[in-house]
Amino acid sequence: MEWNAFWEAVSGWDDQWHLITVAVIILGAMIIRGVLILVIDRVVRRIVNGAKKRQGADDTQGLLTSPLAAMRIVQRTKTLGAVLSNILTALIVTVTVLLLFVEVVPQATSAFALITAALGAGLGFGAQNIVKDVLNGLFMVSEDQLGIGDVVDVGFATGVVEGVGIRITQIRDVNGTLWYVRNGEILRTGNMSQGWARVIVDLAVPYDVDVDAIQARILGVAADLSEDEKWRPRILERPEVWGIESVSAEAIVLRLVVKTAAQSKDDVARELRARLKRALDEDGVKLPSLNSIVLSGAEGANSVRGARPPRTRAIPTKKDA
Repeated sequence: MEWNAFWEAVSGWDDQWHLITVAVIILGAMIIRGVLILVIDRVVRRIVNGAKKRQGADDTQGLLTSPLAAMRIVQRTKTLGAVLSNILTALIVTVTVLLLFVEVVPQATSAFALITAALGAGLGFGAQNIVKDVLNGLFMVSEDQLGIGDVVDVGFATGVVEGVGIRITQIRDVNGTLWYVRNGEILRTGNMSQGWARVIVDLAVPYDVDVDAIQARILGVAADLSEDEKWRPRILERPEVWGIESVSAEAIVLRLVVKTAAQSKDDVARELRARLKRALDEDGVKLPSLNSIVLSGAEGANSVRGARPPRTRAIPTKKDA
């Protein structure tokens, strides 16, 4: 009777020990996840606040009017922080479930391994597209291929990036349609908002005009624009006339080129065309009538951000250097 009582006490204590072990595993997983998530959030917050402080903005939206690099740093940091948090949570949950299963049903470990292998193989074929989307999204953000506010061409859609997620990128085209593009389906990305851009104006003039005089006139108009106090910070180099682009029986096409900050391209182009029109009207040059041109695709997307010029610092032109 004494031995039976002893073994009953031992077996009862063993059951209690299993319950304690299960509780410790769950509590430990929650503590580890909380600490690591706190570290990730702290790092993300420090980087974001640093970008805001450097640009003098109180919130993330205020960075939209600041240089694009700051907004890109914020977007990339937040996205990477979200990715790391999701991956961390998935890993901790998976490890915790495995530890609990081994602790509660130790004799079924081998059978569980076979079931897990079979389920993993089956899910691998079905989830490969999701894994591809997630990995491609990570690479796009980490490599700074695009960010919120950029005008991009990803093949499926062209427009302004409104959101960069782990699996989906949201792009608003010039017609206002919001496209949800899977990251895994983006094979190439043309970013029209990074670094600098080039305003190209092809001006058709009558065949019988003095080409040299017209070239000098339009170059002078563009030079005046680059020296204007309002437009000078957005124009990076002195304008150039590349010469005659094409010749026909009706007109001669001259190409004028101005290098600008990427986000200022549309505004500079509109102002330049307006000044050229006024200058040619003053000189009595009547432009020949040509077939209308309807912009589509990447050309049409270039005008998406018009009428919202960014705030930029003054950049000296070559003339001032």
